[in-house]
Amino acid sequence: MSAIIAVLPGDQTGQELLDEALRVVAPEVTELELELRTFDLSLENRRATKNAVVAEAADAMVECGFGLKAATVTPERAGDVGSPNALLRQRVGGKVILRTGRRIPGVPSIAGVSAPMTVVRMAVDDAYNAKEWREQSEGEEIAYRTEHISRSTCRAVAEFAFAHARRTDARVFGGPKFTVSPVYEGMLKEEMDAAASRYPDVAYEPQLIDATYALLLKHGDGALVIPALNRDGDCLSDFVLQLFGSIAGAESLLLGFTEDSAQPDVVMAEAPHGTAPALQGKNIANPMAMILAAASLLGFVPDPQCKLVSQAIYAATFETVRAGTRTADLGGHAFTDEFTNAVIDAVRNKLGTC
Repeated sequence: MSAIIAVLPGDQTGQELLDEALRVVAPEVTELELELRTFDLSLENRRATKNAVVAEAADAMVECGFGLKAATVTPERAGDVGSPNALLRQRVGGKVILRTGRRIPGVPSIAGVSAPMTVVRMAVDDAYNAKEWREQSEGEEIAYRTEHISRSTCRAVAEFAFAHARRTDARVFGGPKFTVSPVYEGMLKEEMDAAASRYPDVAYEPQLIDATYALLLKHGDGALVIPALNRDGDCLSDFVLQLFGSIAGAESLLLGFTEDSAQPDVVMAEAPHGTAPALQGKNIANPMAMILAAASLLGFVPDPQCKLVSQAIYAATFETVRAGTRTADLGGHAFTDEFTNAVIDAVRNKLGTC
């Protein structure tokens, strides 16, 4: 058995694209013996189970170590089931969200950006789920918010950032606004500095978050890995992916850690985009990011054959775009299934499974 993977179906176009990714990793294409355990995270089933299925999915990922998730709908009504993402992060010990922007053949980038940029974002705490309240003071309404971060999460972000930079021959760049907030944001900077001492072979260029944004617009060559607080990383991820002209060439990974290690215990992969209800059923949505999510997940599996397949899928996906098979969002005319079919053919050629 190559790996056991928890598969988390979702909603609308998100589910359609998950189906396309599963076609690419199917055994008749890759010859991998994958055991797929399905946990339906569609809005309908989350409501029917009162989110119990989300807990089941998280526990399955903790047990097997791997998950592949479709985009899901977050209902707006108060008291509804909400988004499953926060529940999943908490239950699997998710501390890091990893997103990499990379050049897509034929898609113009902004400011000449070409080398990959990876944002290593804190997955919990900070501005999210902070306590908020308002008070009246001398006729003025004042809003307050209490945030927190932990040393262990800062350490996980910093350690993984340097380990990933070593693996990808990148430099660690950027950081929090530690000059303005030396106690709170300075904690992440302290862990970045400590990690730099453990990875003396990795280039390290700390910058304040505002300078980071400005300098990314001037960055040309050389891969970057950017550690960030939760709120900073959320904004920075969107910015970085759009520098490459589209979010289609990026996957999103949630990494869970139980020890002070650069190796995650749980990896959940998904596309960075939403459910795109306007595209549902039209066979025109771009499956590229979801296919890359599946490829990235396989890259974390210890089985050498999984790693080989991961590399083949990455190469096949970008070669398909380079050869001119593109969906409408990338200026092409290919339908969703046509793009996937082309990737499958290229993967088979690379693996000799024709």
